[in-house]
Amino acid sequence: MVIMPKVLPLVFNPDPRLREVSKEISPKDISGYASLIADMEKTMEADKGIGLAAPQIGQNIRLILVSHKDGVVAMFNPKLLKKSLRKEWGNEGCLSIPGIFGDVRRHKNLACAFIDKDGIARMIEAEGLMARIIQHEIDHLDGILFIDKAKNIHEG
Repeated sequence: MVIMPKVLPLVFNPDPRLREVSKEISPKDISGYASLIADMEKTMEADKGIGLAAPQIGQNIRLILVSHKDGVVAMFNPKLLKKSLRKEWGNEGCLSIPGIFGDVRRHKNLACAFIDKDGIARMIEAEGLMARIIQHEIDHLDGILFIDKAKNIHEG
C-alpha cells in the first residue's frame, strides 16, 4: 500500500519549539525519514513556501527542504562551509510568522555541506535567493527567526 504525503500542521511563533537548537541526524537513520520529507514537501507547497525546516512542523531535527530550480532538495545536517564577505539586503517572510515581512542582510554566496535523502554527503554552492533560503532555514535549526535579524518589519 502506498501512503500519500499529507500536509502537516505548522508551528507558529511564539511557540518555544521554534527557539530550540535542533539535533543532528545520524546518517544511518536517514532512510527512515522518506515519508517525513514527502510530507514536508507537500506542506511547503500547500503553503506556497520556498523553504521549510523541521522545527516548523514540530520536529527537533536538523532537516531542511529548499526549493531549487530542479525541484525540492532535502538537506540533513546542513553546515555552511564558506560565506561570502559580500552581503545583501532582501525582503523575507516565514511560514511560521504569517503575514509579517522584513529586510534581512545575508551572505550573497555560500557553500553548504549536507547529507541528502539517500545518505550521501553533498556540497552545494549557492548565490542570491537560493543562498538566502539556505541561511534562513539553517537559522531555524539554530532557534533563530528572521525577525531576530530583520529591519523594517511590517505586515504584508
